[in-house]
Amino acid sequence: MTTSQAVTLDPDAQRRRDLREFLMSRRARVSPVEAGLPDGGARRRTPGLRREEVAVLAGVGISWYQWLEQGRDITVSPHVLDAVSRVLRLNDAERRHLYVLAGLNPPLPTVDAAPVTEGLRRLIDAWMPFPAHILDPYWNTVTFNEAARLVFGYTDQDLNCLVSYFTNPIYGSRNTTWQANAGYVVAQFRAAASERPWDAGYQAIVDELVEASPEFAEIWARGDVKAGGMLHKEIEHPSVGRLCFESTQLRVPERPDLTIVLHNPGKGTDTAAKLEWLACPEGRREMMRPAG
Repeated sequence: MTTSQAVTLDPDAQRRRDLREFLMSRRARVSPVEAGLPDGGARRRTPGLRREEVAVLAGVGISWYQWLEQGRDITVSPHVLDAVSRVLRLNDAERRHLYVLAGLNPPLPTVDAAPVTEGLRRLIDAWMPFPAHILDPYWNTVTFNEAARLVFGYTDQDLNCLVSYFTNPIYGSRNTTWQANAGYVVAQFRAAASERPWDAGYQAIVDELVEASPEFAEIWARGDVKAGGMLHKEIEHPSVGRLCFESTQLRVPERPDLTIVLHNPGKGTDTAAKLEWLACPEGRREMMRPAG
């Protein structure tokens, strides 16, 4: 193929060719025994499954599967692709790749419900003396480091970040940018919920907050949606005074269900020095003294 031909290749034709090659390679690696075929693949000339065996095991027409693997322009559905994925023993990344090659929007990654890995806990602890916490898809607070407790007043009762934003009196009294950021925070949560429109877990949180916070109810009714990004926060701390942060959300590829929120001291401020003092023994003793 010449350079000019490569440049002018129809993207849709390229996608279907990639689909054909992908399915053939995945089919070749699955043995009849792994697929549960009774004859175990006796008298076979080539390893792997035959096209007609994939079709039968997936519960689809033989001709239809042949057309799919040939890269023909046919109609596919998520249900059928999932059946083919199971037969070909595709992992989650491969299943999503199959969707893309078939011309469909890929499903959200399947996540393991395993606890937070020790590596992630060490990550936010290593962020000390700067605040950091980890959220699940519903913005439930999975864990936070000691700086988050010292700066924001987080406790073990702060089970959900959004709920805490509107109901935790300590956080609300310290956050001088609360009013400016409230609309953005709610719009971010709506964007997160829109990724899983079938999931009632988000609505449960909304229902709780509508009942508990008139401010949230008013903002939620606006219907604003915004993607996550860096957020500027200012905290008026009772021991060290004004703290300025840039809050950044990070995703972890191996745990796409989790979001790490890191707070970095604002540029040109004395926030870093104040946080160092707040986390030292003297600063902790100061925090324990009764007010007044």
